[in-house]
Amino acid sequence: MTEADPSPQRFRDLMLDSEPGFEEVMVCVFDIQRHETRTYRTLLDQPGSTVEELAAELERDRSNVNRSLSTLREKGLADRGRRLLDGGGHVYQYTATPLPEATELMHDTLDEWTAYVHARIDEFGDETA
Repeated sequence: MTEADPSPQRFRDLMLDSEPGFEEVMVCVFDIQRHETRTYRTLLDQPGSTVEELAAELERDRSNVNRSLSTLREKGLADRGRRLLDGGGHVYQYTATPLPEATELMHDTLDEWTAYVHARIDEFGDETA
């Protein structure tokens, strides 16, 4: 499970948006960057992609794509598998967490954060006494 700590400013921005989209919600709930949501969406469309393939598709440097993939894996939004090459060696392939599981993870993360805020509110009486 991810750490329930959405950015307060991003959460405010999300609440002020009359109809936040998928990208805005992901950025807020998982505290990730827009380019990481783009990487996730690309993985949904192209499961089993390598870093090189993603870098070409996203028109980004491989090292930046690697960092995005690491973040997505930490947040539970992507998995990495190994494919053996015919000539020896291996290559890593990445697959996005299926959208139904990702949306459930969004719900769970937001629920955890909400429970944390409720607990903090309940502590306010203790702090003022």
